[in-house]
Amino acid sequence: MGEGALAYLTYRGLLAPSYAGPLAKLWVLALVGYGLWQNRHLKSLYLVFLGLFLNTLVILANGGHMPVSPEILVRVGLKDWVELLSRQGDGVHTLLTGQTRLPFLGDVIPLYRLHKAISPGDLLILMGLFGAVVEGGVRAAGGVRGPKRAVLFRLLLVLALAWALLRLG
Repeated sequence: MGEGALAYLTYRGLLAPSYAGPLAKLWVLALVGYGLWQNRHLKSLYLVFLGLFLNTLVILANGGHMPVSPEILVRVGLKDWVELLSRQGDGVHTLLTGQTRLPFLGDVIPLYRLHKAISPGDLLILMGLFGAVVEGGVRAAGGVRGPKRAVLFRLLLVLALAWALLRLG
């Protein structure tokens, strides 16, 4: 929510993109980092950590902005965002170009039904959150012990990945 507010303030011209981008990233990293630390006993959250690491890596490699594919934006129905981002009107994102570093880690995965583009890191974050909800529920219900727990965890990860891939296509 904080990141969206900063993007909106930037869009309205109330905050310079050079300030909004780093502020948004710091805000998100602080909140997510705190949540991950407090719930580190949930092993599914390691996927969230990996996704956050990949997103941070691509953002740092591209001057503090998440690159987003203009082709994907058009395909998901967000053609207006291409023009906005070409003027650097958003402090969070930038258009993916030939000079983009680590382009495969940017927002290159289309979510047609949601009219959105996400990154591989975002996908890992979503899978980790899904797994954490299930893992937390299993623990609250008395849990599954030993090797059965590991099998259940792997099964949930595979199901989450399969579901995500089916929804993306």
